[in-house]
Amino acid sequence: MKTTNSNIAYIEEGQGEVLLFIHGFCGSSEYWNEVIHELSTDYRVIAIDLPGHGESKNHDGVLDIDQYASVLKSFLEELKIEKVTMFGHSLGGYITLAFAESYSQYLNGFSLIHSTGFPDSEEAKKGRTASAGKIDKDGIDPFIDGLVPKLFAPENVETHRQSLTKVKKIGYETSPEGAKDALNAMKVRKDRTEVLANTKLPVLLIAGESDQLIPADKTFTASGENFKHVVIKGAGHMSMYEAPEKLSSAILSYLNQA
Repeated sequence: MKTTNSNIAYIEEGQGEVLLFIHGFCGSSEYWNEVIHELSTDYRVIAIDLPGHGESKNHDGVLDIDQYASVLKSFLEELKIEKVTMFGHSLGGYITLAFAESYSQYLNGFSLIHSTGFPDSEEAKKGRTASAGKIDKDGIDPFIDGLVPKLFAPENVETHRQSLTKVKKIGYETSPEGAKDALNAMKVRKDRTEVLANTKLPVLLIAGESDQLIPADKTFTASGENFKHVVIKGAGHMSMYEAPEKLSSAILSYLNQA
């Protein structure tokens, strides 16, 4: 059962320190269902639907990653939450890093899951523009049908058919405007590798062994005593579906050490 606050729909379970989960492009809070089940025994776990995704409204258009971060800040203020540990998947990781840059006072720590501090390459920017054109021309459903198999490790596309179907169903719920807003925000996002390198907060960086979108070297761009690096074996870009036990275990290990 989802709750809506200021046009942001979210799932909340458990009590204790707050963990905030931010899904990726054309996803929703439902991405985290299995992880929430594992973590809510010891933590208050909140997973949101980003603007234009899942059951959340469009917020009259989100122009850049910083605006998504601002939406998160307002969301936390409305719930009177002063501190969270934030976990961002892919697009959610870009937003998490922007949040860490502007609103670090709200964070106990943060995690990038299959994400990076790097901006889009010129080729990737062209791909974002082309994707927006496909959504305009054909609608969201055919776009999602083409996108989702690329998110999984090649060897998992057949063996995780049920998960692919779930992820597609979630993707179909994304509004075309919400998807295009997110594409543009990703396209124009700035380089935040220095933000990652300079943070003093405890950071968990997670990469999928077979991630076709963001390889490990794009994720592990910073290291130090406050950083924990984890490669999820047997996973592509969707470890919450491909290897949820391994993902939950990595998160719990990080939280216990932070």
